[in-house]
Amino acid sequence: MKLPPLRAVQYFEVVARLLSFSRAAIELHVSQSAVSHQIRLLEDFLGERLLLRQGRLLSLTLQGEIYFEGIAAGLGQIAQSSAQLRGGGQMQLRLAVYSSFAVKWLIPRLASLRQQCPELDLSLEMVAEDPELSDRVADCFITVCPNGRGYSHDLIYQERLFPVCSRRLLQQVEGEWPDAIWQLPLLSVQSIYKSRGEDWLRWAEAGGLTVPEGVRMHHFSHVLLAMEAAAWDQGVTFVNDYMVRPDDPQLVRLPVHQLETGDAFYFTCKRGRAHEPAINRLRQWLLLETCQSLPPP
Repeated sequence: MKLPPLRAVQYFEVVARLLSFSRAAIELHVSQSAVSHQIRLLEDFLGERLLLRQGRLLSLTLQGEIYFEGIAAGLGQIAQSSAQLRGGGQMQLRLAVYSSFAVKWLIPRLASLRQQCPELDLSLEMVAEDPELSDRVADCFITVCPNGRGYSHDLIYQERLFPVCSRRLLQQVEGEWPDAIWQLPLLSVQSIYKSRGEDWLRWAEAGGLTVPEGVRMHHFSHVLLAMEAAAWDQGVTFVNDYMVRPDDPQLVRLPVHQLETGDAFYFTCKRGRAHEPAINRLRQWLLLETCQSLPPP
């Protein structure tokens, strides 16, 4: 059995996943020229072109795609077997997760996770934007952008938004819904659609409504800030299913239509690491918990 240069194989896996020599060099803690040298060694050994450069763009050839799929799984199995033999630390895991999902859904359930998986040592890496899929960031991810090359993605939730306000503020509303909602200050979250007021415009359009001119609207960068303002009687904002329970003591869902955002949440990890004990245990627990507490995908 004649093996390829294993360091070159490792370097190729990182380059193929990131599609960047410079980012691969950062992850591997080596120079960019060292990465290029290892890729040339591997291509010479295989007698095949694995990568194509077109200006600043880097892509895989067909042979590169096939090779990447094969070696990614193999490297993951090597890492898993080595961790098991070394002992200790193999159940340590870093999960990158959106701050709203972590604060409102995951953290209240951590006691259940610890009870069911006491051997799992989980660290949370909270992010406000879509996380970069890289071992430098975390071992696994919850993301709405399942585009990472060499990663597997399990759908856990398709997002829908609905308006909520405080119970005290709701008592001040008169008239018929949904038009009665315009009596309340609107709390808009820019992170949902990346544009000020876009969440309310899309919600109104989905219900055949028009946002009145001169309506009071306040803007927030993040949904957690708008939720806190709503809890303090400052207006009505959008939340999704995992952020507010039906028996929430502060916020109540208004009797109006919901808005399908088109976003979907995924549990994501490297294909080659999907069967590692820690990742597999977290994946199974997460899929079961979301199935029980969130509307089915």
